[in-house]
Amino acid sequence: MGRTYFVEEGIAQYLTELSTKVKPYVTGLLIGQCSPQRDYVIRAVRTPPKEQQQEESVGPPRLASLDEEWITTHASQVSRMLPGGLLVLGVFMIATPELAKDGQNALRKLIFSVEKSLSKRRLWKPAEEEVSDRAALQICSATKKVVCRTYDVQDPKSSAKPADWKYQSALTASWLALGCTVNVNIHIPLLATSPNHDLEKNTKNGLNRWSKQIEDSVFLINGQVKDEDTELLEGQKRSRGNTQPSIQFSDVKVLTQLCQGSSSRSTATVQVCSGSINLRGAVKCRAYIHNNKPRVKEAIQALKRDIINTLSDRCEILFEDLILNEGPQKKNFEREYHVLPQRLFVPVAGSSVMLSDYKFGDEAAGEIQERFVEMLDQPVQAEEIHMAEDISTVDICPVTESPGDTQQAQLTKATLLLKLQQNMGLVMAAAVAVLASIFSFNYFSD
Repeated sequence: MGRTYFVEEGIAQYLTELSTKVKPYVTGLLIGQCSPQRDYVIRAVRTPPKEQQQEESVGPPRLASLDEEWITTHASQVSRMLPGGLLVLGVFMIATPELAKDGQNALRKLIFSVEKSLSKRRLWKPAEEEVSDRAALQICSATKKVVCRTYDVQDPKSSAKPADWKYQSALTASWLALGCTVNVNIHIPLLATSPNHDLEKNTKNGLNRWSKQIEDSVFLINGQVKDEDTELLEGQKRSRGNTQPSIQFSDVKVLTQLCQGSSSRSTATVQVCSGSINLRGAVKCRAYIHNNKPRVKEAIQALKRDIINTLSDRCEILFEDLILNEGPQKKNFEREYHVLPQRLFVPVAGSSVMLSDYKFGDEAAGEIQERFVEMLDQPVQAEEIHMAEDISTVDICPVTESPGDTQQAQLTKATLLLKLQQNMGLVMAAAVAVLASIFSFNYFSD
């Protein structure tokens, strides 16, 4: 028996409107949540058109012209805007009848390409029991016939399986939300052997180690430790028949273990470093979970992934911004402070779920609105943008100032040591060239 997708009723109208604009096809992403019993689709988002598409030569319609890279890039951008519990769980295509024959083959290829692209960015591994089926939705623009199939993305040889596609009103009106603030203080050494100060690679390695700490943390839901296999709403009243958006929010505290268990062995490693990256601040995290008897394990897993994703995504966005503004070949790294982008949330109409995005301090509300239209095909009013975190500031401290600051003291000590070595004539070409530089990212927030 195939999987069943419960789909927000408004998506039917959205897809119908898209079908009237097909020339000769349109593709897009399906956004929602998987669960052991059923899957939920809360948004469908068309692939943004490319400017050069309007200039393509006129010829017979062919699915071979699908821009796979453009679609997977869109999926990566959209995945950054999804809070915990939500993911890209499939792709759709609306095509003319003459393209219907090749539609499923094209969708299958897209599903595996999108999953491959998204999995590369993840700092967590899917659980063994996790649902790995992804939806391929095909709609004929002429007959409006809907065909939904699934493919197992963990099996490259997976064949299509039939799936049910059922519309439902107020699907997410009473979903559950979990939120927490996580204090971050991550010290990432930059190895002297790392070519050209490969900051992005070192940061990802450091975040990968930190993500394992998050995975092993203890989560208190409303001040209580709950058994993973119990229902999240056990002992609480459920809201039944509620068609108006109403959020049931759970406050979560994250307790990170300070040391490894006695059964684990650890070894000390001495490495020559040229500097360090320091990520500090407090990040706001949020996850949503369906209200069909969700287990504590599902809710905590969704929040864990949001914690890991939000910091990883911000670092990616920052590096992309640095490359755009300073170029990929920058090598002379002096001590700098950079601000990681702030997190914001925007509500989904008729739903208790909010989507996420990130902004730098100099970005205007209009830029955020444009991004939501381009990436999620959703108009957003400026007053609907909820900043989850306060405005961050950039603080550049010269080496000789603020000696009381911990990081500044470390930098001053390194500088003095370097001067002593130079005065004594101990010239070590491989180490001196990079010892004095420390590249720091500081993120301040409530």
